[in-house]
Amino acid sequence: MKKPSSIQSASLESLPSEILIKIFAHLDALSLLYIGCVSKRFFYLTNDNLIWYRIYSSISSLKIFNWKPKAVKGTVNLLSVASIQEKEQGYWKKAYIAKQIATRKNGINQLLKPVNMYTGLPINIKEAVKAAGLKWTITFKDKIGKEYEIEQREVTFNDTSLTVFWYGSVWPPLRFQMSLQIHGVMPVLLNCTKSSTKNGFWWRSLIVKYDLMDLASNSTMIGCDKMVKLFRVNPGLLLGLWRSGSEIAFVMAAFHYHQLIEWSVLGSADNPVTLPPHQPNLDDVDPNYGLHGYRVHINIHSGGRTFMCGTFQNLFCKK
Repeated sequence: MKKPSSIQSASLESLPSEILIKIFAHLDALSLLYIGCVSKRFFYLTNDNLIWYRIYSSISSLKIFNWKPKAVKGTVNLLSVASIQEKEQGYWKKAYIAKQIATRKNGINQLLKPVNMYTGLPINIKEAVKAAGLKWTITFKDKIGKEYEIEQREVTFNDTSLTVFWYGSVWPPLRFQMSLQIHGVMPVLLNCTKSSTKNGFWWRSLIVKYDLMDLASNSTMIGCDKMVKLFRVNPGLLLGLWRSGSEIAFVMAAFHYHQLIEWSVLGSADNPVTLPPHQPNLDDVDPNYGLHGYRVHINIHSGGRTFMCGTFQNLFCKK
């Protein structure tokens, strides 16, 4: 007969809070956020102000493009323990995340300042998208409310717009889908840009929503080959359906660079951002003000290949 073992299995949950806080103090910010999702107790403990103040102070003087969150170990406290702990639980966690977002926003704004003299659009849009960790996802919602999120597979950048591609072997049945939404998704913390958008801490901004219940009247077939039928769904969506079965083969969307970053990050998961309307300057001297001085930039491309690109200047129109 086997004797009962005197060694009992232990888990993190069984450890005293003081020990857990000492363990959590060696984790970086992203790991703390993940651990906080395990249980209510872990969420409370990982909000410890002393841990987050040390992380906050370790990156306070570093810039967006050259810092990485450091572990708490070895970081010097600049304030007394009492003054740190007197704040409400989670205060320094919120301060750290807010500082990250503000620092990244300033860096992106600097990248977007240079504009093309012909188009008036940002020159460094590709660099800004990379710095923000920005991606785009499509979300299908079926008749019973279940959602299917598909991550982008490819992005091509052109002079005035970018094209996002979604394709793969697993798609929800189109006949059961009620709507399709396109979201801009941006990581809350910079060091989780390589993780899946389905897991992790990502900010979602709704860009556009399409009704799929009456796709026949909401779309126009613009081409086909032996395998795929191509439909245009306004605004700016191309839907490829297999000829056999009429299920989804791929989805493409084209986004103009004008205020693209704002549309992709400033909205919420359910509502797009409302940007202020453009207010033209008034001119009482020139009776034809607003009718001349236009430029038109034409860029015809397919994927990464450009077929025509040119700018026409000094255009005018009549009243």
